Amino acid sequence: MRQKIDIAEVEAATKIRAKYLRALENDEFGLLPGSTFVKTFLRTYAEYLGLDATLLVEEYRVHYEPRGESEPMQHFAPPRRDVPRRSRYASGPPGPGTAVGVLVVAILVIFAVLGITSGGKKSGKGTQSAQQTTTKKAPPKAKQQPAPPPKPTRVVVRVVPLAGPTYVCLDRGAGTPKVFEGIIPASTARKFRGRKLRIIIGHTPIKLTSNGKRVKVPPSTAAVAYQLSPNRTKVLPPGQRPCGPGSGTVTGTTTTTTG
Repeated sequence: MRQKIDIAEVEAATKIRAKYLRALENDEFGLLPGSTFVKTFLRTYAEYLGLDATLLVEEYRVHYEPRGESEPMQHFAPPRRDVPRRSRYASGPPGPGTAVGVLVVAILVIFAVLGITSGGKKSGKGTQSAQQTTTKKAPPKAKQQPAPPPKPTRVVVRVVPLAGPTYVCLDRGAGTPKVFEGIIPASTARKFRGRKLRIIIGHTPIKLTSNGKRVKVPPSTAAVAYQLSPNRTKVLPPGQRPCGPGSGTVTGTTTTTTG
């Protein structure tokens, strides 16, 4: 059974003493403590050499084992060193250092969350500020100016005597028929329309308007005359006053308002 292997090497590998190994090699089974040890050592030694352990043990049992000593075979193996399991509570309950470490970690987590939230708010404010700056820098849109009203092409003259009946005469220019000639009672308004009108007033005070704008008429007991057009009012000297010689009869219509 031996394969020219150092007996000390086999002893170290199988944990079987060298004298027992030599007894197995020489079939000196009586030197071993008993039949049980013989079969156990045979099986271990055979497994180490790569032989059929069952066959060797059975051969020993048939040829060498004394009758009445048949015992259950025990497989001898190198003793197994049991490593004691470490209890989860072997180190005892957590000490003050553990509690302090947990507290520090919790504080760091809270600061991290606050930092992220604060950063998001600052970023949102920065974005909003940038948007507001961009909006402020945008040039203001020019307001559309309303279209100017069309220039009037006709004039509306309104006459109201203020201190008693007043003589009034109107025409549309030299050599044209009279538009109106007569006496207008006090506080009675008369309106006249045309592209151009000339008026002579017997005496003042009187209220005279041209297209809604008041014409300054100075107080006077003598007659005064004006030429009125849509865009201009002009005082007429005595030689250019309306309703002079050559003027025709009254034409057109007027509007009278009392009050």
